[in-house]
Amino acid sequence: MTAAMQLAHWLAGVVVLAEALNKLERTAPCRHGLGWRERVTEWLKAIAWALLAVGGAGAAITPLISLEKPTLQDVCVIVGFAVLIVRTRVKEG
Repeated sequence: MTAAMQLAHWLAGVVVLAEALNKLERTAPCRHGLGWRERVTEWLKAIAWALLAVGGAGAAITPLISLEKPTLQDVCVIVGFAVLIVRTRVKEG
């Protein structure tokens, strides 16, 4: 694994972690007045963003605690999520 790929993995992890925590803060699966469909949707969003936050945190701390080096698959998945996040932010203006 090249240093450039490790840097991309770390940077994408930071982007995904920041966005996941931001989105997770906005979910409210327990708020009053939600129908069952909306409540399920909110819970699924909360679970998905929590899992992405864990994945992003793992990518961000990997170089600091000398875990296994990320595989090409790991790098592609997290960079793909980071690109989608950045694209959405650019699209929103």
